[in-house]
Amino acid sequence: MTFRTYVFGIAAAVFVLLVVVTLLRRRRLRERHAAWWLFAGVLALVLSAFPAALTHLAALVGIALPINLAFFMSIAILFLVSIQQSSELTSLESKTRDLAETVSLLQMRVDELSRGAVHLQDDRGALPDSGPEHKR
Repeated sequence: MTFRTYVFGIAAAVFVLLVVVTLLRRRRLRERHAAWWLFAGVLALVLSAFPAALTHLAALVGIALPINLAFFMSIAILFLVSIQQSSELTSLESKTRDLAETVSLLQMRVDELSRGAVHLQDDRGALPDSGPEHKR
């Protein structure tokens, strides 16, 4: 590993961590969504700072090339992020459907009440509680 590659790996990992922390501070990213990105950034920083650790870890699990282990870990983290996002999406779709049903029922009730008020207005000539006899 050349010095340039070493520095680039560390800089890229630090950049990822800074972006995630900045998004968290600006409340553009929630903690539960940032957990996997922080994990990936810290893992990348550790493996960039200590490249021999990746070699030893690859040998430990029986992977011939350490870069294959790095790609596998990256894909695994992205897969977990995808699963988490799918879970959130499913939950939000369910909540949206429930809210749409509630709004629809409330709109039907408002329409019924409006039709009843119009019928009362037609029968009396004015809306209830709007005549002078109700203003005491």
